[in-house]
Amino acid sequence: MKVLLINGSPHVKGSTYTALNEVAVTLEKEGIETEMIHIGHQAIRGCIACGKCREIGHCVFDDAVNEVAEKFANADGMVVGSPVYYASANATLVAFLDRLFYSSARQFDKTMKVGAAVVSARRGGNTATFDELNKYFTISGMPVVSSQYWNQIHGNNAEDALKDAEGLQIMRTLGRNMAFLMKSIALGKEAYGLPETEAKVATNFIR
Repeated sequence: MKVLLINGSPHVKGSTYTALNEVAVTLEKEGIETEMIHIGHQAIRGCIACGKCREIGHCVFDDAVNEVAEKFANADGMVVGSPVYYASANATLVAFLDRLFYSSARQFDKTMKVGAAVVSARRGGNTATFDELNKYFTISGMPVVSSQYWNQIHGNNAEDALKDAEGLQIMRTLGRNMAFLMKSIALGKEAYGLPETEAKVATNFIR
């Protein structure tokens, strides 16, 4: 089993990394392979709604989005980490996730892949960012992993984050819960298969 951890912070070893790393170490102890991918310092443009991914099966802009999509297809779970900018995720990460989740929908089914969001802030805006990130999972049929509290850590840098004992414990609990859920889903798939799906219905009231 494998989990991808997406670091949306431009600071490769900052407070967001510190939180994600605590999750990764815990997952590894539970026998889950992990890979952390840093995208916050990359030049990633937003979706332009060209619809080309419907034709070619991947995003027309060939950057980290397409690279990660291939890994996501073979992963069992994903943890997305973001710093808090104006009570929301940073723009690079949002551009990345918009294109990743939209274009990859043409490539593979995300049903029952496990998702989790992790946010870091000096002080406030955490829960709004946490809610924002979880929406990518819930629109994709991905069970969302919880912890003992909202998945947040406080600190203006890695040194500060390491002093947030509760935040670090939240990340460890998240890692253990994620490992348990992934293993449980694997057993469920083996015994019962995936849930039955229906052809999608799109209701549009604009005529």
